[in-house]
Amino acid sequence: MNSLLIETYVASIQHVAITADSLTVDLADGRTISVPLAWYPRLLHGQPEELSNWRLIGRGEGIHWSDLDEDISVENILFGQPSGESQRSLVRWLRTRSEQRQGFSLRELA
Repeated sequence: MNSLLIETYVASIQHVAITADSLTVDLADGRTISVPLAWYPRLLHGQPEELSNWRLIGRGEGIHWSDLDEDISVENILFGQPSGESQRSLVRWLRTRSEQRQGFSLRELA
């Protein structure tokens, strides 16, 4: 009886770049993958300083943006899977974000 053994490995991210309309990752195996920023609404709504504040997690298996409370796995990028966040959750996050920014503005005026 023959059996087929498929070796798999988890791709790892080496570098991340974000433009106004795309998220691009360079992988350890030499590939560069780019996906629309619109796939990840929290990134789309992020300010430049928030977008640049990322770190690799899980030995490069994902990216974490602490300021935006966003995690994206290399697997989701490779499989072309956009964010699974519901519209309701995104609206709640945007509302909280807006309230926090207004609070900072009011404190700055005092």
